[in-house]
Amino acid sequence: MGKLKRILLVDDSPRDLELAIDALEAHHLANEIVTLRDGVEALDYLYCRGPFAGRNDGPPAVVLLDLKMPRLDGLEVLKQIKSDPFLKAIPIVIMTSSREEQDLVQSYENGVNAYVVKPVEFHQFVDAVRQLGTFWAVLNETPGSKQV
Repeated sequence: MGKLKRILLVDDSPRDLELAIDALEAHHLANEIVTLRDGVEALDYLYCRGPFAGRNDGPPAVVLLDLKMPRLDGLEVLKQIKSDPFLKAIPIVIMTSSREEQDLVQSYENGVNAYVVKPVEFHQFVDAVRQLGTFWAVLNETPGSKQV
């Protein structure tokens, strides 16, 4: 069996990052979790440029992406990923506090795989992240994920 792919977690809220990491680790997922604070960092990571220029470990298993972030928002990141033939197969899950219909519609129009509104209650948030991590990083299969 090959090495487990990472989970890329992109969110500008330190609290939400910490809660998501705790939820994933509490469920004993063996996947490495890479955290980034905005869309510019996410694209630099995915395109192996800037501080990630030496990275050569392939795409993540899933990108958990917040919508409302500084410098470059999640919707723009989603558009760029899904318009790139080399990145578009990466599952993208929007994890946001936005309940705006426009955000939901635009996310799906641009190829998001799932849209999850972050629960306000702590235990619900932890459970939602745990379920997302298990499904997208462990159960979901993407092109090239099968080992021969």
